[in-house]
Amino acid sequence: MATTAQTGTGLARRVRRLSDVETEQRMLRAATAMVNETGLTVSLDHMSFEDIIRDARVSRSAVYRRWPYKDMFFSDLLKELAKATSPAAISGEETALPGIRRIVLDHLDWLQTPELRYNLVLELMRQGALHDFETMRGSTEWRTYLALHTTFLSVADGALQGDLQAALAQSERSFISRIAASWERLVGLLGYRLRPELGATFETMASLLSADLRGLVIMALATPDIATRPILARPFGAAQAAEWSLTAIGVTSIALTFLEPDPSVVWDDERLAEVRRVLESWDTAGA
Repeated sequence: MATTAQTGTGLARRVRRLSDVETEQRMLRAATAMVNETGLTVSLDHMSFEDIIRDARVSRSAVYRRWPYKDMFFSDLLKELAKATSPAAISGEETALPGIRRIVLDHLDWLQTPELRYNLVLELMRQGALHDFETMRGSTEWRTYLALHTTFLSVADGALQGDLQAALAQSERSFISRIAASWERLVGLLGYRLRPELGATFETMASLLSADLRGLVIMALATPDIATRPILARPFGAAQAAEWSLTAIGVTSIALTFLEPDPSVVWDDERLAEVRRVLESWDTAGA
């Protein structure tokens, strides 16, 4: 069992003992990787403590010094999972960016009139909502994140339950903030704004959009095609009929409740050139 870090080469190679902090970090990383590979179930009984020690490449003595009982380790693992920010990086503008660029750049002429701009917004929502749903549904990290949200109240330890709630709340705020920033950036580029009479923020809109997607992901566990089954329709005053998913209809309904064209934006040649420049500067990692 590898329990130390080695430096040097040959006869001069020296062995460095891992600190307790390094042992803890390796154990939590190894266990998180296992969860992200298999998903979180109602319990962690399917995970072998000895397998985690092996994958972390730390000594058993160091592990049991840090966690005398494996239940203590699994409590710390739950808190580590609750603090994870990976869901925020999985869903949102980062993964949708290539599609956004393609759609807008393919329809730059749609930016020239209010009616065409509105239909471009509809098209982005029609395609983007389904992309976000498929990303969330196919992600083991998202399943773990959702499982923690739905099961932490069943944790018997009151102190652990409180810690999990606090960690999940912080992770949720970070996630919603990033999604809100993505929407604000995109709708601003397309000349839209929040309806001022609502007194709402992009965080408000992002919270409702996220709740809608999560609900559909959960429902899709039993009814796989509920959110992807296409409906040929012209909703929201679209210029032409197209295949809409229930996911897209739900997302668009929420977004259009909050958004309207920004009357202060002047769509002249300079503005059109700026939109093209911004889009072409984006890559798959963001602008």
